[in-house]
Amino acid sequence: MSHRVTDELGEKEMDITTISSSFHHSENLPYVHKVGVPPKKDLLKEFTTTLKETFLPDDPLRPFKDQPRSKKLVIGLQTIFPILEWGRNYNLSKFKGDLVAGLTIASLCIPQDIGYASLANLPSHYGLYSSFVPPLVYAVMGSSRDIAIGPVAVVSLLLGTLLRNEIDPTNNIDDYLRLAFTATFFAGITQFTLGFFRLGFLIEFLSHAAIVGFMAGAAITIALQQLKGLLGIKNFTKKTDIVSVMRSVWSTVHHGWNWQTMFIGISFLAFLLFAKYIGKKNKKLFWVTAIAPLISVIISTFFVYITHAENQGVQIVQHIQKGINPSSLDQIYFSGRYLVKGFKIGVVAGMIALTEAVAIGRTFAAMKDYQLDGNKEMVALGTMNIVGSMTSCYIATGSFSRSAVNFMAGCNTAVSNIVMSCVVLLTLELITPLFKYTPNAILASIIISAVIGLVDIDAMILIWKIDKFDFIACMGAFFGVVFASVEIGLLIAVSISFAKILFQVTRPRTAILGKLPRTTVYRNIQQYPDATKVPGVLIVRVDSAIYFSNSNYIKERILRWLTDEEELLKENKQPRIQYLIVEMSPVTDIDTSGIHALEELYKSLQKRDVQLVLANPGQVVMDKLHASKFATLIGEDKIFLTVGDAILTCAPKMEET
Repeated sequence: MSHRVTDELGEKEMDITTISSSFHHSENLPYVHKVGVPPKKDLLKEFTTTLKETFLPDDPLRPFKDQPRSKKLVIGLQTIFPILEWGRNYNLSKFKGDLVAGLTIASLCIPQDIGYASLANLPSHYGLYSSFVPPLVYAVMGSSRDIAIGPVAVVSLLLGTLLRNEIDPTNNIDDYLRLAFTATFFAGITQFTLGFFRLGFLIEFLSHAAIVGFMAGAAITIALQQLKGLLGIKNFTKKTDIVSVMRSVWSTVHHGWNWQTMFIGISFLAFLLFAKYIGKKNKKLFWVTAIAPLISVIISTFFVYITHAENQGVQIVQHIQKGINPSSLDQIYFSGRYLVKGFKIGVVAGMIALTEAVAIGRTFAAMKDYQLDGNKEMVALGTMNIVGSMTSCYIATGSFSRSAVNFMAGCNTAVSNIVMSCVVLLTLELITPLFKYTPNAILASIIISAVIGLVDIDAMILIWKIDKFDFIACMGAFFGVVFASVEIGLLIAVSISFAKILFQVTRPRTAILGKLPRTTVYRNIQQYPDATKVPGVLIVRVDSAIYFSNSNYIKERILRWLTDEEELLKENKQPRIQYLIVEMSPVTDIDTSGIHALEELYKSLQKRDVQLVLANPGQVVMDKLHASKFATLIGEDKIFLTVGDAILTCAPKMEET
């Protein structure tokens, strides 16, 4: 087997024996770069730098530097209220786009809000309340131009499920409402705290795959819950799992279904799905999808009114309270046994609402190529829900369906939310009595058509192709929601996400490297089959930081590589391993346990008469190797800039032996 390397300029090749002789017989020895030792840092400065990089990577104080006091005040106000910044350049042209977008999403949100309130087991007008005050607050404090604020299906279902586990809304609606406002208050506090202390990275622990599965499972659960309204069933299970729901549906097939209700519900569901299909096929017809729910409500309400279908068993909304949001500050539990329960429910629902809103905001910000400050968004969303809890609202967040319509309608700023809020205000003041004869079947159809889009089959297929462990997380969350409950599915999603993190941290990848032909590049021999091993040398790469959680595994894995390689060489009667080179460029950090593991590895190699060599440790790692005296233990001459440099040095020494 021929083993060749190139010189530094890559202009000519030479085999290892030639390199060896050049070391002994030539005055022009190949130049080997030495790894630089970083200067010692001041402990306090290093600590503050680490904290700043972790919590303040974008340096929020930068705009205030070298500014007069009056200018700092203006910048501070603009930071808290972004509307003061972009509002200076607002004009009639932008307002035209925002007006059209606001009217469009208002036509979509009004029927949706009435239906989503039922998912939260709340009277219908609370859904409209939640699309009046929160969007106004967000428009002043939010930084996204495209996100549309209001109740959403998944959070409504989650909130309704968690609240109903504590209080029965049928028998005790007053305490149920108070607990809902309390949960909304603490959801806002949670969101505000995460943003204010710049802890937004915590929501990243729920993986994309788990969110896809959770959303799909929640969509199926929500759709199943709507069978009650779609089929006209009066006695329906309070459980959300698919087994209980289907048992409840089939047990009433002969005496509980209402054919008039089914006709209304299925007919308009087909109409809504057809409208959605048209909007998807032709982006210019997005308004068809947006206005279809309101048209369905108007037509079905008129049909029920003139035929008095309610007398034939068709269930109707009956009454939606007229007027704007009353104060609910005095109804929030700040003490008593429901305080802790409200806090727990608020934290869970607030985190899910936050995850959905930030994901939506980032999606549309990327499409329009502008930056979105996640921490500012959290502060805005938190403030919005805190104020909402005091004005008879339940948890509001960014809605994907409404935000998509808002985007396609040509919104330019958050003024579209203000327009939508004004339309909802007019609805509350003038139109709510007209919804009296709206059939529940229409609301069920609207909700089903809205949540179907949450089942993202393409994303699931892509997850399967990319990462099987991610797919397990996705399916675990999905089946947990569908076959157990929303909270169980959420728990499974979080658990699997953490399990994946722990698995990747405790069992990092390692690889044996070989030299690519006609280069001095060393790569994974499994990824590059033509890469060849260097005789007498085992090159191992560690693809992770070395911490207490994985240090023993890495040490044992390297020793297993070495044992397997020695057995293979012995069988083939080839020269034994004399050098173990550990390529450390992917090792971003190392702790005390990692240093201790390297020391144990060094001692084990000494017993086998194998030299330990390190290649390309980073600044942080190199600093700790020197601080721990490990660099002195193995020898400064055993640490190289590249694997190629290490081979150039080791090769002549192997020739001597």
